[in-house]
Amino acid sequence: MSTMSSEEAANDANKATEGEAAEQNKRSPSDFLKDVLGRPVNVRLNSGTDYRGVLACLDGYMNIAMEQTEEYVDGQLKSKYGDCFIRGNNVLYISSQKR
Repeated sequence: MSTMSSEEAANDANKATEGEAAEQNKRSPSDFLKDVLGRPVNVRLNSGTDYRGVLACLDGYMNIAMEQTEEYVDGQLKSKYGDCFIRGNNVLYISSQKR
């Protein structure tokens, strides 16, 4: 029969608490998308073009509607649009922007 010191027991308790905290901090991609609705985002297309603007809405196919949108090609501002609609199959990723 093995015995556990109080220090080992405390370490095990801390590990369990850290594991529970990590479980609570896990977020799904849909949680992220809900959080960034109405906020500034950067949308990168498969072509490498970036669109930066306010995420108005999106659907399950990743079709995106944005407002106050700017188009960047190779890091250079090319165009500004009031509203922008992007077909989901062109989207490489969506990232949040600082305000």
